[in-house]
Amino acid sequence: MITIKEAVTKKEMTEFVKFPFSLYKDNKYWVPPIIADELESFDRTKNPAFESAEAYFYLAYKNNQIVGRIAAIINWGEVNNQHKKKVRFGWFDVIDDIEVTKALLEKAYELGRKNNLEHVEGPMGFSNLDKVGVLTEGFDEMGTMITWYNHPYFSTHLEQLGFVKEKEYIESIFPFSNVKPEFFVKAQALIKKRYELTSLTFTKTKDIMPLVDKMFDLFNSSYADLSSFVAITDAQKEYFKKKYISFINPEYIKFVMDKNNDIVAFSIVMPSFSEALQKAKGKLFPFGFYHLLKARKHSKDVVFYLIGVHPEYQNKGVTSIIFDEYFKTFTEKGIVNCIRTPELEENHAIHNLWKNFDPRIHCKRKTFIKNL
Repeated sequence: MITIKEAVTKKEMTEFVKFPFSLYKDNKYWVPPIIADELESFDRTKNPAFESAEAYFYLAYKNNQIVGRIAAIINWGEVNNQHKKKVRFGWFDVIDDIEVTKALLEKAYELGRKNNLEHVEGPMGFSNLDKVGVLTEGFDEMGTMITWYNHPYFSTHLEQLGFVKEKEYIESIFPFSNVKPEFFVKAQALIKKRYELTSLTFTKTKDIMPLVDKMFDLFNSSYADLSSFVAITDAQKEYFKKKYISFINPEYIKFVMDKNNDIVAFSIVMPSFSEALQKAKGKLFPFGFYHLLKARKHSKDVVFYLIGVHPEYQNKGVTSIIFDEYFKTFTEKGIVNCIRTPELEENHAIHNLWKNFDPRIHCKRKTFIKNL
């Protein structure tokens, strides 16, 4: 018999976070989160996502053992401002038993019907800065700290239960040796001169902080036209600023400024923390923090996290300025591999940025949708 229980107490939420540790035990491609960090993300008093969203967390039990989990989410900004009558599901992990999957998804259906919503989509988080998608290709590729891993049967379960593909995302990787400066060095100099632009780089985090709000404003305007985009709120900007920016190497954040000293493009790259997180095993202490700091300083793989260009400057070659700055930084640090995080298959403008680097698509993932 399958029993579904809402996780409410600290103990239950900890079990919710820890379930994947057993599901993917000994899987060398799964990258575990930091348990305390996950718990904070689900804390309504700490995560500003809950100002515009509501979420409920459920555990599935069979023979008194936890066999699955799911979060049922409504992003009210999406529902009310974009008029998308959608309930989301995320943090979805389950054993290979379709009846367990069916029982978990029923909780998302219930939330959607209760609020007169029309369809359910997932897996996805609260916002566009959360993880997204069921992995459909690349099960033998190392994950990243900002992607979910899952077994191959996840998508099979969803399709058997009447879900169809809504969006597809691709992830790719290329060796830094593929980057040939002749593709952008001359171009960036011409573009700087033509549009009166300058590059802005950093060596200290404290110099970045005053510009972070403007960066997120640019992020909102850069991606506004994408069908899945939900703007980041002021409270979320503050949250992400405190939680993430201070941990990113300042030299991995690049801005392009116009003659009025406004940001017209930005990019954030992170060192790969995948192996460090595997060694940490979900805990910062006693050694997890050491592994993360070591990766921050010495990782030879980097992950392109965010890149944004003001709509007025898109398709004008502004990214060549960013690539030129990263080429200098990566050369100095001896970077070996460049990894791209999930990008919408339909986002051809982003894909075209990388074509000269001969990237290899190594993972694909999808969100699935079903009418209620």
